[in-house]
Amino acid sequence: MQIINHFLTITKHRHQVIKNCFLAGIPIRGLLHDLSKYTPVEFIAGARFYQGNRSPNEGEREAYGYSKAWIHHKGINKHHFEHWTDYNPKTRRTEGAPMPTKFVIEMFCDRVAASKIYMGDKYSDESALLYFEKGRKTRMIHKRTSDMLEYLLLMLKYKGEKFTFKYIRRLDKSAPPESFKYMSDLVDKLRLK
Repeated sequence: MQIINHFLTITKHRHQVIKNCFLAGIPIRGLLHDLSKYTPVEFIAGARFYQGNRSPNEGEREAYGYSKAWIHHKGINKHHFEHWTDYNPKTRRTEGAPMPTKFVIEMFCDRVAASKIYMGDKYSDESALLYFEKGRKTRMIHKRTSDMLEYLLLMLKYKGEKFTFKYIRRLDKSAPPESFKYMSDLVDKLRLK
């Protein structure tokens, strides 16, 4: 069990997310970010399956076929798109629901921080986008949420952190996802190329 290493990793990650959230104009979201990782259900599994280069939830899944820590984490942390799923009575399937803008921005801050922590010196402004693209085919996420996140990750790749956080700071965090249709339009155009 790697108690100290796990504690240091999640704390370092959390501090990076806090920094990112302050840069993005959502400081309260940063201060509240991932506090559940210090609860027994998440912390004990994290220390037991700690690897240092990827989420301990992966190790727990390999051992048991699922991650109890992840089920707890996504259930109470609204910055994970997996939190935003519900049964659609029209299609009779569980589908992604649109995420409020402030949580999409927190998700962006989280993904950038995770890429920095797990990749170390190999991190580049493209890293979070590459990770996002890797899971595209299996992801259950609302299209507008996905497009908004991808738009911001593309901006990070091509314009860098300083420009992207300045842009995010100017967004209306209380606006509904439908307000950002231009992001979907651009992402759709890029996918057609």
